[in-house]
Amino acid sequence: MSDPVPAPHRRPVIAGLGITDMTRRIYGRTAPEFAVDAVRLALDDAGLELGDVQGLLTNAGITRGIGLSLQKDLGLRDLRLLSEIQAYGSSAGAMVQYASMAVSSGMVDVVVCVFADAPLQEGGGTGDAYAASRATPAGFSAIPYASGLRGAPSMYALAARRHMDTYGTTSEQFGAVAVAAREWAALNPLAQMREPITLADHQASRRIAEPLHLLDCCLVSNGAVALVITSGDRAAGLRQPPVHVLGWGQAHPGYVRERGSEFGLVSGATRSGPEALKMAGVTIQDVDVAEIYDCFTYTTVVSLEDYGFCEKGEGGPLAASGALGPNGTLRVNTGGGELSSYYLWGMTPLSEAVIQARGQGGARQSARHDVVLVSGNGGILDYHSTLVLSPHPHA
Repeated sequence: MSDPVPAPHRRPVIAGLGITDMTRRIYGRTAPEFAVDAVRLALDDAGLELGDVQGLLTNAGITRGIGLSLQKDLGLRDLRLLSEIQAYGSSAGAMVQYASMAVSSGMVDVVVCVFADAPLQEGGGTGDAYAASRATPAGFSAIPYASGLRGAPSMYALAARRHMDTYGTTSEQFGAVAVAAREWAALNPLAQMREPITLADHQASRRIAEPLHLLDCCLVSNGAVALVITSGDRAAGLRQPPVHVLGWGQAHPGYVRERGSEFGLVSGATRSGPEALKMAGVTIQDVDVAEIYDCFTYTTVVSLEDYGFCEKGEGGPLAASGALGPNGTLRVNTGGGELSSYYLWGMTPLSEAVIQARGQGGARQSARHDVVLVSGNGGILDYHSTLVLSPHPHA
């Protein structure tokens, strides 16, 4: 069952957003240093001080660089809520959910949620950043590794291939997702990759794990994003327009990779989406902007299907129609997503969702932004979160 709607004076809102510089590679800084900067930026954005913070939720990236000790790095004392959250790419949505529940219950008034990571090192490739974090498995668990299934690209390639074989999805349709993301990124001054690309560029980019090309894969970024969650009453006198957290949901399928599994065909969006929308009191037809976790172009396709923006198997043709770009009919990943903007796990779609809900997107701002859906995806489709945000409170 979905959580009940909180009392009006305790309804949760996002009141602050802090994003470290994403437009260039920044070396020599640690994840805690990025996290401290992002928290300070978020509090300043909201018009709050460190002394106002009563709760801190952290999510560490692949380097596991931040945790409970961030409280001391920030100089915070006497917190009422302190925890590390780890559900990989779905963690950002989960953090906002838990912070919102804490605010709604009266446990705390102000909670900061922060993700930080610093996997890129000078002179090293983006693939090296993630390869260094993986231990070589032993025993029976080493069989997939020995067959070439090493890390996220190869496993998502397996999922993408299954979708292609089942529904006729094509590499060119995945390419249309990448082209649309880059078109949005060109309008985003925060984005790392703003040079236009074509479908021919996508097809010519090198293979990472068949059928995925380089331009099917997300970026790797150093940096941090932080959010401030408080109550609607407390936010009323703060610096930024409040972004109301209307609904949330989680779904963790627990796929087994054997005959009969829906791995690659269905994601956790099929459950977390309807729960979040029901709690918000809206339907998928009411969604004006969708910020989808796009670690790979395939995940955009399968998520759009599973949320109900199109029928199952129609995600590829939808992308190929041009619907996802700035001139299309759907406002999807308006900042360029993880494919072209920056990759900070679930904070990438969430940060852009806050910007859109505030109406602060500049050249990429959606004219309609009353209902903004945010997805988070973790593991190899193992974990999923959904948020529904709005500039307006519950009716």
